[in-house]
Amino acid sequence: MNYSTIKKRFTVAGFAILAGSLLLGGCTKRFDEYNTNPFGISNEDLAADYKLLGQPLVQVQQDIYVAQPAWDTQLQQNLIGDNYSGYMASPTPFLGNQNNMTYALVDGWNGQPWADAYNDVMAPVQAVLKNAGTQYPVFSAWAKILRVEAMHRLSDIYGPIIYSHYGQVNSDGSITYDSQKDAYYAFFTDLDSALAVFTPLAQNANAPKTLTNFDQVYGGDFKEWVKFANTLKLRLAIRISLIDPTKAQAEGEAALANPIGLMTAPADNFNVNIGTFTHPLNTMNNSWGDCRFGAPLASYLTGYSDPRAPKYAVPATDPAVAGKVIGVRNGINIDAKGRYEGYSQPITFPNYSAANGAANFVQLMTAAEAWFLKAEAALRGWAGAGNAGTDYNSGVTQSFAQYGLDATAYLADATSTCAQYIDPKAITPGQNDITTGSPYLSTITIKWDNSATFAQKLERIITQKYISMFPDGQEAWSEFRRTLYPKLYPNVVNFSNGSIPTAKFIRRINFALSERNTNPNGVADAVKKLGGPDTGGTPLWWDVN
Repeated sequence: MNYSTIKKRFTVAGFAILAGSLLLGGCTKRFDEYNTNPFGISNEDLAADYKLLGQPLVQVQQDIYVAQPAWDTQLQQNLIGDNYSGYMASPTPFLGNQNNMTYALVDGWNGQPWADAYNDVMAPVQAVLKNAGTQYPVFSAWAKILRVEAMHRLSDIYGPIIYSHYGQVNSDGSITYDSQKDAYYAFFTDLDSALAVFTPLAQNANAPKTLTNFDQVYGGDFKEWVKFANTLKLRLAIRISLIDPTKAQAEGEAALANPIGLMTAPADNFNVNIGTFTHPLNTMNNSWGDCRFGAPLASYLTGYSDPRAPKYAVPATDPAVAGKVIGVRNGINIDAKGRYEGYSQPITFPNYSAANGAANFVQLMTAAEAWFLKAEAALRGWAGAGNAGTDYNSGVTQSFAQYGLDATAYLADATSTCAQYIDPKAITPGQNDITTGSPYLSTITIKWDNSATFAQKLERIITQKYISMFPDGQEAWSEFRRTLYPKLYPNVVNFSNGSIPTAKFIRRINFALSERNTNPNGVADAVKKLGGPDTGGTPLWWDVN
C-alpha cells in the first residue's frame, strides 16, 4: 500500500473524525450507536439480554489492536511498535524514505493510535459504564479491564494521555491530560475495582455466564479474566519497577497473591477472536508487500537455531539470500520496494491453533509472558514470584507449547548466541551489517545460569520474552525502552534533525496533530507533564534508560 493511499484513507476515516471530538467528550466514530437504541426497543428490553452493555465491548476487544481495516492497524501499530521493536520492517520507502522508520515522524500517521483509542475504546467503555451504573457491576468491571489493556498501550506510545479526565471540559475548552504516572496509578485502581468483582465470581462455579455472548477471548469464563487481569497488573507493575519501585512491588505482589493466579498455559492466552476478518498483518504482508520480517528477531532465531522460526517467518526468496530466515533492518537506505521485497515475510496469521478456541485471532498476551514477568519479579525479590530460573524455564516451555514444540533441548543450549546480520542487498556494501564485536550484537545464551550477574539474568529473561511475544511489537518496543533488552540495531539513517539521538533509539511518538489543533492548552500542559519536548527523543516517565 502506498503512502498516498494511506494518507487519503487516514484523512477521511480518522483525522477528520477525531478533530474537535474530544472537546465534546464523545470521542468515537460510533458513539451515538451506544447511546441510541439500534433495535427500536427500550433500554429495559435490551437489558434483558445485556446487548446494550455487551455489544459495545465486542468492538472494544477487536479494536485494542484494530482487527480491520488493515490500513488503520498499519498506522496504529505496524509503522510504530512493530518496526521499532525489530519484529518487522517495511521494504517500502514511504515519502522518499523520510518517514517513521527513519525518524522523520509523520503527523498524518501518528495520530491514528490516538483516534482508535478514543473512538473505539474510551467512548464505548464510557457508554457501558454509564448504562451499567451500579446495577450491572460485571459489565462495569469488564469494561475497566479492557480499558486498561487498551489505554496502557496508548500511554506507552505517547506518555501523558486523557484518562481520568475523559469527557471533562475545562472552562477554557481544554481537556486535561493525566501524567503517565497518574495514568498508571489509575490503571491499577481500575484493575483492583474489576478484580474485586470478578474474583468472587471466578471462585463460584455457579456464577451466571453473563459475558458469554459478547466475550471474544474467553467465552465468558470469569476465572480466565481474573488470570488475565492479574497478569496485566503484573505487567504494569514490572513496567514501572525502575522509576517507582515501592509502588511497583506493592502492585506486583498483590497480583501474585490473588487466589486465582496468573496465566500459566497457552489455554490462558489473550487471543481476541476476529471472526471472518482477515488478520491485518496478512493484508500488509501478502497483499500490499509493505511488511517484512525484522532483522533483529531473525538474527536471534537463526543464531539460536530456534524451532519457532518456521512458526514466525517464511524463508527469503531473493536469490541473494534465498532459503534463509533473514529480515530487513529498520531505518536504512531504501531506494525501492523491490530491493527487500524478497526477504523473509512474517508467516500468515494465525500461525497456530489457539488452545482457547478462537479460529482466527489477534494475540495480545501469552502465558509465556506471565512466566517471564514472574521471573523478573523473582529477580527483584518480590514475594510470591517463585524462583527466577524456574520461572524462566517455564516461560520458554510455554512459548514452545503454544506451537506444539518441546523446549527441552533448547533450554540446555549454553553456547548459541545471536547470529551476525549480513545484508548483501545494502545500497552501500556493509553499511547495514551487524557483526561480531558490535555493541549491538547480543552474546547472551539460552541456558539459565544461576551464577550470572543481575544484568545477564535480566537480558536472558527479556530476550526470551521478546521472542515469545511475537507479533505484538507494541509491547516488545515498550520492554526494549524500559530495559534496553534485547539488543537491537540502531538506525543507519536518521532524519530527526537531532531530536532523536541515534544511539538512544526512538522513545515515543509526538502528540496527535488533531489534539494540537483542537486542545492546545491541554497539549501544552501534557508537554510539561512529559518533562521534555514533544519529540520522539523524550523518554516516558517509566523509561529511565
